[in-house]
Amino acid sequence: MDSVGNLIIYAIAAIAIIAFSILAVTTKKILRSATYLLFTLLATAVIYFQMDYEFLGAVQIAVYAGGIVVLFVFAIMLTHKPGKDAEPLSSHKKWLGVGAAFAGAAVCAGALFSYGKFCCAKLLPGSGFDIKEIGSALLDTDKFGYLLPFEAISILLLACIIGGVVIARRR
Repeated sequence: MDSVGNLIIYAIAAIAIIAFSILAVTTKKILRSATYLLFTLLATAVIYFQMDYEFLGAVQIAVYAGGIVVLFVFAIMLTHKPGKDAEPLSSHKKWLGVGAAFAGAAVCAGALFSYGKFCCAKLLPGSGFDIKEIGSALLDTDKFGYLLPFEAISILLLACIIGGVVIARRR
């Protein structure tokens, strides 16, 4: 990523990720939120391709942008009538949510910089950290392995879909 063209594409993708992420959580229409999530995931795939992680970019498009967003839209269509206008949600605990979001971001940043195989120094270009090491770390069951969290997320998504079907049948 040293040419001017690559830097421009990186800047456009980074701005797109930020903009579509904000739009995904602030819009009042749930299908638009899923569409903005799709654009965020596609822009993330562009960043992966810029870093020469072709396999990771392809997986990002196929699994996340393709599969997970379709799963979300399917669950939305099962549980919600998108043509109906819903009243905006009002909560007196918005600042508690904002504080929890910043606390979660701080915990994630601390974990990223101090824990595990994916330290930022190893992810810098030219450090010798290749896709084979990333794949073996994702499927590793040791102390710093990520197989258990990966399986926990898949079970969580399955539980969300089952809950959506149950709610849809009660209506």
